[in-house]
Amino acid sequence: MPTTNESSVVLDAVTKRFGTVTAVDDVSLRINRGEIVALLGPNGAGKTSTIDMILGLSDPSAGRVSVFGMTARRAVSLGSVSAVMQTGGLLKDYTVGETVELTASLFNPARPIDEVLERAGIADIANRKVGKCSGGQQQRLRFALALLPDPDLLILDEPTTGMDVEGRRDFWSAIREDTERGRTVIFATHYLDEADAYADRIVFVRRGAVVADGTAAEIKSLASGRTLRATAYGVDQQKIATMPGVDSVDARGDSLIVHGTAIDDVARYLLNNTNAHDLEITSQNLEDAFMALTGDDAPVATPTTQPHAGDAA
Repeated sequence: MPTTNESSVVLDAVTKRFGTVTAVDDVSLRINRGEIVALLGPNGAGKTSTIDMILGLSDPSAGRVSVFGMTARRAVSLGSVSAVMQTGGLLKDYTVGETVELTASLFNPARPIDEVLERAGIADIANRKVGKCSGGQQQRLRFALALLPDPDLLILDEPTTGMDVEGRRDFWSAIREDTERGRTVIFATHYLDEADAYADRIVFVRRGAVVADGTAAEIKSLASGRTLRATAYGVDQQKIATMPGVDSVDARGDSLIVHGTAIDDVARYLLNNTNAHDLEITSQNLEDAFMALTGDDAPVATPTTQPHAGDAA
């Protein structure tokens, strides 16, 4: 994927308050051009407030939000930013094609209507009334509308709600093709498997703060640790148990099972110093990491991954 160090979105020590409630708490993020970034967190974590500021719908109480080097509202007014929201904004008595044509009249220039209908996978229902469309089809229509100004930044809020499995796969295939040409995508979803499969980078937020930022593999490893299984004989279990980052060691017959956060170091030791073979390393899934980092009993902490090159910590 051709990501660059050119920033699409910069949040610099951003805080958003509503009276005595702090919805976003001193968040700093840098999202580069061409990245697909999943913004995940439980209800009330601050996702919507963060998205609203990136869309210029609200201003931060403190800090700065920059989109392509300008204010968010300026970027939106120039057509550089579009959003696909979960609900609202559709006239039920218009056809799909009429809805796209009407919206296209608001942009100059706008992408060809036939092109965005095809891109969104709804060209075959262009003559159908919006009120007769399924929830997934209406969400695809919102996607088509968002594509009309050919935005450089696309923000998606639960983008595949109502879509079937094939529709979700086709949708993300279209998104990936666009990011290959440099478009940046930020999305919020409750489908953690989508974040795991399609996001280049995942940002977990909890109580208005970023608690993890990295690839899916990094977050799964750091949040829940990994498990190493190997066939080994006569290995000094005590030595492995005292290695930094090792949580547990268990021997079952000729199988050695080690769990921890520094499994690479354990694997290196076993390969270089013992007769261990048939090593297998597995991670916990993203849902486990999500619960560990954003659940009610999760410790309040700073982000658990190192910032990416050029990112703001």
